Amino acid sequence: MKTSLTALDLIRKKRDGNKLSKTEIEYLISEYTKGDIPDYQLSAFLMAVFFQGMDFEETTYLMQAMKRSGQDLDLSDIRDPVLDKHSTGGVGDKVSLVLGPLAASCGICVPMISGRGLGHTGGTLDKLESIPGFRTDLSIKEFKRQLEKIGIVMIGQTGQIAPADKKMYALRDVTATVDSIPLIAASIMSKKLAEDLDGLVLDVKFGKGAFMREYKKAKLLAQTMVQIGKRSKVKTIAVLTDMDNPLGVNIGNSLEVIEAIEALKGKGPEDLMEVTFALGAQMLRMAKIRGGIKMLEQKITSGQALDKFRQIIESQGGDPRVIEDYTRLPVAKKSVKVIARKNGYIHDIDTYAIGMSLVTIGGGRLKKEDNIDPSCGFKIYKKIGDHVSKGEPLAEVFSSHVRRLHTAGTDIQNMYTIKRGRARCRTLIREIIS
Repeated sequence: MKTSLTALDLIRKKRDGNKLSKTEIEYLISEYTKGDIPDYQLSAFLMAVFFQGMDFEETTYLMQAMKRSGQDLDLSDIRDPVLDKHSTGGVGDKVSLVLGPLAASCGICVPMISGRGLGHTGGTLDKLESIPGFRTDLSIKEFKRQLEKIGIVMIGQTGQIAPADKKMYALRDVTATVDSIPLIAASIMSKKLAEDLDGLVLDVKFGKGAFMREYKKAKLLAQTMVQIGKRSKVKTIAVLTDMDNPLGVNIGNSLEVIEAIEALKGKGPEDLMEVTFALGAQMLRMAKIRGGIKMLEQKITSGQALDKFRQIIESQGGDPRVIEDYTRLPVAKKSVKVIARKNGYIHDIDTYAIGMSLVTIGGGRLKKEDNIDPSCGFKIYKKIGDHVSKGEPLAEVFSSHVRRLHTAGTDIQNMYTIKRGRARCRTLIREIIS
């Protein structure tokens, strides 16, 4: 590309709070993807964006440039409505494992490209890979073949779809620039809009267990992504959900797979199912399929949603026997219960700290190359608003390492705030933006 533009000029321009043009952003992303702009210069640019921000036009240009760095999927041969769901991530969030097969059992085609866990939030890919043999690295050809055959596929980001995002995300993580609305919005939407979707449902989380703690920031992120979808002519809806409590009971990769299977058997925790059904109802409405939550419940009761999950496991090389035999999943045999020290009501839980505690016992990663122990995790028995008696279990820690087990148990005990008076009721589904 013959141009007088330089990365240094664009870094300086954004550092000083000026707006970048479409051409300037395209140049920066294109040259970085090719390797002609080094990591240290793009890191400086990301930090400039973190502090100075981007307006909606710049954010849209950034998303488009990241999307154009790779290829778009062509799913025009698929007759069913093509919809996806994306979550901004939270502690115990295994909704994708339940909602994906549930939506597919209703006749929706779900091309789900998911991510790995990083920091205090878990990743769908890590959870799926705790199933022996399960493959998340399918080629685009395999991806499309499975979609045509069973209507759903759950894989990781390939080098062909938005490769600029893949490179930039790794940099954002190690340069403390993750928590930026323009960067988050461009990252998520560049991948999702490359999927040739008819519609997209976003689960945007806020609270202590989410990346976006503040509700106002989470809402701004949701509005930004919905507007990007609208401008790209893809129906997009965002549901804002509270993550001050961990979601569900189980936290940890194989434990969350077990809870997802239980949910598909009709035995899911109330909060997990409330979020799943809220998002699922939006997907059905978007696909113009009648039935709403009653239809979703019927697909679980009939066993069709569970059978769809079995098909996913079989098609992607996993052992489908895990659905009936949880001993085939790697779950630590040693555990210790975390006991309440006094009577009262749970007023607060440091959900972020619980997520980070999972990392310290081996169930998460701080760097992309870190190995994960899929067998460890927690069960959360008491949440905000619940009454607890002295000596009653608050949680349970699972780990193969005795020292880590007891350290995590003490840590989690200190993450609970128990008071005499009742705690205020919390609304799990705060707002829907469309």
